[in-house]
Amino acid sequence: MAAVTSSSSIRFKKVCGRPVSSSSVVRMNNKLHCKPTVSFSKSELFGGCVCVNLNESSGRGNGRGRLPAGRVVSPKAVSDSSSSQTCLDPDANTSVLGIILGGGAGTRLYPLTKKRAKPAVPLGANYRLIDIPVSNCLNSNISKIYVLTQFNSASLNRHLSRAYASNMGGYKNEGFVEVLAAQQSPENPNWFQGTADAVRQYLWLFEEQDVLEYLILAGDHLYRMDYEKFILAHRETDADITVAALPMDEKRATAFGLMKIDEEGRIVEFAEKPKGEQLKAMRVKLQIIIIYCFYIPVDITVDITRGLSPPGHHKQLWGGDQEFKSLLHQIAGVDTTILGLDDERAKEMPYIASMGIYVFSKDAMLNLLREKFPGANDFGSEVIPGATSMGMRVQAYLYDGYWEDIGTIEAFYNANLGITKKPIPDFSFYDRSAPIYTQPRYLPPSKMLNADVTDSVIGEGCVIKNCKIHHSVIGLRSCISEGAIIEDTLLMGADYYETDADRRLLAAKGSVPIGIGKNSHIKRSIIDKNARIGDNVKIINSDNVQEAARETDGYFIKSGIVTVIKDALIPCGTII
Repeated sequence: MAAVTSSSSIRFKKVCGRPVSSSSVVRMNNKLHCKPTVSFSKSELFGGCVCVNLNESSGRGNGRGRLPAGRVVSPKAVSDSSSSQTCLDPDANTSVLGIILGGGAGTRLYPLTKKRAKPAVPLGANYRLIDIPVSNCLNSNISKIYVLTQFNSASLNRHLSRAYASNMGGYKNEGFVEVLAAQQSPENPNWFQGTADAVRQYLWLFEEQDVLEYLILAGDHLYRMDYEKFILAHRETDADITVAALPMDEKRATAFGLMKIDEEGRIVEFAEKPKGEQLKAMRVKLQIIIIYCFYIPVDITVDITRGLSPPGHHKQLWGGDQEFKSLLHQIAGVDTTILGLDDERAKEMPYIASMGIYVFSKDAMLNLLREKFPGANDFGSEVIPGATSMGMRVQAYLYDGYWEDIGTIEAFYNANLGITKKPIPDFSFYDRSAPIYTQPRYLPPSKMLNADVTDSVIGEGCVIKNCKIHHSVIGLRSCISEGAIIEDTLLMGADYYETDADRRLLAAKGSVPIGIGKNSHIKRSIIDKNARIGDNVKIINSDNVQEAARETDGYFIKSGIVTVIKDALIPCGTII
């Protein structure tokens, strides 16, 4: 994690629970050391900022301070996120276990999941989806990570072992990234039935870890998040469960589980993918009742408050009785600004959706899965609503940055091409304070010979010859021949290079080498790894076909996007 820099030596005192204030200056060996004052406000518990006051002039902290040069730490995921020092005690490295759920069979992402697990799907030229949650964990000082999966896990296992196995453990370092595949046992002969069931089946293993919290993550989301702030909010509110929440507009709200919260950010109601009147009922209303110094007659006041007897003959709303204001607050609806949204943003995004990311206190998890809901299969639709109805403290933590659920071909396509957006991409891989890690492949730089490349991202080890590439993502080891045109396309590249001898042998057999052939035109497509596209091929979907399953021909069309299957052969002259 990036450190906060200053001209003086800084020694942070770990903070958990309450604000800590101490003398600002301490003399050590005739050197001046600053001791920070760290304070948290209510909004900070829901994704606000942590402010550190470095003050050399006074003996006591004076409440809320700021970082040097006016810097304020923000949780929003932008192209260059601010570095921060979140103080957890005990720290996340020793007290938090990360559990990444690999998801189901990935049928909506088929054919990309035909030969691989969903978290192993390539992303952004050089990466795989699993690199996102693992990197977020590592950047948040969480180094104990399990990945649960049960479908096509061979490539996922291989990637994780090559990317993270060699540098996670060591002397005095118990870090690891391990895959736990679904398995049958005498106690449970079934495969994973859902998110909660997957965790329950390995609860005996998770229980052995001496941690305070379990961090439950999804393996198919694209976002950048500081989990230490998430965990800090969980501890500050003394929650049993904390749910990462995303502000949502009405157009997309029906695809998510929605929540309602009270004035403390506590979740009071769930609705799984609601529609119609049920959707409207989940709308979070912005508190807009503001009456300036007006007095209301007793009968009107009593009617508003449903029988509450106000103190005195009249009621002054501005700065008036707290109980009266609370009732008005309930009538108006929950004020979403308590989660850190400003009024304008709250109007644009009137719903709060669950991101499928949770922090569970260890005891709460063991109690819920073993005692209270031993037959529940899913966290989002069964366990967490059940915990809420039992009266357990279930809190919402607002995340208002870029986040995408890579659940469909269209979402996957848009997320990948979003990294080419100007001037700031939807998601940036160029963040020094929170990098995305992956497998080191030691490939040479990409080579472009007389190529016209615009608004594109090029992966490692590519050979691109005298072609035109626009608004595309070109994966590692891609080979693109002369005269080719690539537009609005994701090329995943190849797992290996073919030698000149291999290519001569293929030519003698009348076959096609890996890569894009001469004078081929590809538009609005996804070309999976190791695909062989012949010369003069046109993949442009000129008839605007929206859905087609042509697996024997080597491709599918979903949402108008042509997806060429991994290892497929598209013969010379083919038109799709």
